[in-house]
Amino acid sequence: MSSKEESILLRKENGVAWITLNRPEVLNACDIPTLKKLASILKEVEADKSIRCVVITGRGRAFCAGADLQAIRNRRQSGKISLHDDLREGFNPVASRIFNMDKPVIAMVNGVAAGAGMGIAFACDIRIMSETAKFVEAFAKVGLIPDSGATYTMPRLLGLTRAIELAFSGEGIDAKEAERLGVATKVVPASLLETETRTLAEKLAEGPRGIGLTKRAIHRALTLDFDGALDYEAQVQQIAGMSEDHEEGIRAFLEKRPPKFTGK
Repeated sequence: MSSKEESILLRKENGVAWITLNRPEVLNACDIPTLKKLASILKEVEADKSIRCVVITGRGRAFCAGADLQAIRNRRQSGKISLHDDLREGFNPVASRIFNMDKPVIAMVNGVAAGAGMGIAFACDIRIMSETAKFVEAFAKVGLIPDSGATYTMPRLLGLTRAIELAFSGEGIDAKEAERLGVATKVVPASLLETETRTLAEKLAEGPRGIGLTKRAIHRALTLDFDGALDYEAQVQQIAGMSEDHEEGIRAFLEKRPPKFTGK
């Protein structure tokens, strides 16, 4: 990547923000400056009311190879490294903003998603994979533990036994297996990946505000008992019920026409 190229690319169109990791020469591995830029862009698109769906992908043959291990090694040799601080200032804000954003986030997995790259993909709501892509839980092979939210998302997406097996072994899941396990929403030929993702993203971008509120309620329910989930549903339903989209939905139903939601 030349000094003039950006490590993260952002494109906004038809209500969708397309965020592309742009370090193909290192398989889109992320150093701290790249992660801080990504977190800033995620904050921007979250606040942008014209954006109603977000897509994250990588340029080249990888989605994201995780942390930039060469950068970590260089800092380790200089004695200027704290993985605790790296996570708190780098990957954690990215994963948290993706997971907690009141907008649907799609991982368009064009190639390998390894280590923290797998964590980023698992923090997204939907994963559409190229048939040549794969997830690799690579931390064990470099003497580390899963991070970027993977200890939280892996057991929930894969089940406890499979998550522990992957974390211990550092092995991977190919696209076909990811689809069978329900981790990948859809697996398509590489030539159709962007088209299929665009179709879904633009459909979600036409949806009501309730989509983001649904995401919030489902995530919250993971930490509640049944009665607690019922109570939180009632709170969030009140917000949805006061939205312009709910009023439009009722009006469209009575007028027997498709609704035209605005996300408000």
